[in-house]
Amino acid sequence: MPVSLPPALDLSLDLLRCPTCRTRRLHRDHGALRCPVGHTFDIARHGYASLLTGTRATSGDDAAMVQARGQFLSTGAYAPIREVGARLAADAVSEQGTVVDVGCGTGYYLAGVLNQLPGARGLGLDTSVRALRSAARAHDRAAAVAWDVFRPFPLADGAADVVLDVFAPRNPAEFHRVLRPTGRLIVVRPTGEHLAELRGQVPAMVTIDPAKEQRLHRVLHPFFEVAVTEQVEYSASLTRLDVLDLVAMTPSARYVSRADLNDDGVLPDQVTVSVLATAYQPRWPRAGARAC
Repeated sequence: MPVSLPPALDLSLDLLRCPTCRTRRLHRDHGALRCPVGHTFDIARHGYASLLTGTRATSGDDAAMVQARGQFLSTGAYAPIREVGARLAADAVSEQGTVVDVGCGTGYYLAGVLNQLPGARGLGLDTSVRALRSAARAHDRAAAVAWDVFRPFPLADGAADVVLDVFAPRNPAEFHRVLRPTGRLIVVRPTGEHLAELRGQVPAMVTIDPAKEQRLHRVLHPFFEVAVTEQVEYSASLTRLDVLDLVAMTPSARYVSRADLNDDGVLPDQVTVSVLATAYQPRWPRAGARAC
């Protein structure tokens, strides 16, 4: 039986472009998406569209990671992070705007933005089909599409008022291309103090590169300039199960063994949550671009 087009995906259909043709629009065709020359893309019964072609991207977000993320985020421990992203987005866009969340995961942060913008629509991109199952249900105005952030996005030029990137990989050239000239890129990333107590107790966890900020500035500078930066830092009280979910939802899950988290191990009951949230405005023309 053909899968019907989810309302949120229908709402965002004009944003999408065929990833094979790159410029042709997609339209509905019996529960699938098709371009005018016949390239066809499935809509999963869970509500997301898969536009990935060729060699599929791999993702660390397997079923266990997605379940752990859902459980941890439901505690509200990261609610202030969601709130700052939503506030920066609301400052940058009207209630009728379009928000694209790159590396959207379960859609938690995108839903937070849409809650602040009653007339806005959202589109989440991620490689993890497990995460996209949740993202497609995260908000009634949020569509979800399977895509690899490192490839050119299957989106029209200037399609977005806000591009949201929370703890996710970045593709500055594509961020710039899909943003409107008045749009904003919002990047949320950890500081060196983020989860310091946990990383100190579990040395196998992934560390935070001290040069992370310099590298971020270097790759974004040709395309964007800083509009405003906010630091969010607070202490979060966690149960042991919360800590286990926190570790399991991150790339650290690949490196932390059961012995590191066994029942006799001491884990912190409080951790420092520390992030920087920056809203960037596009450079026009892009720095280094040749004048026509």
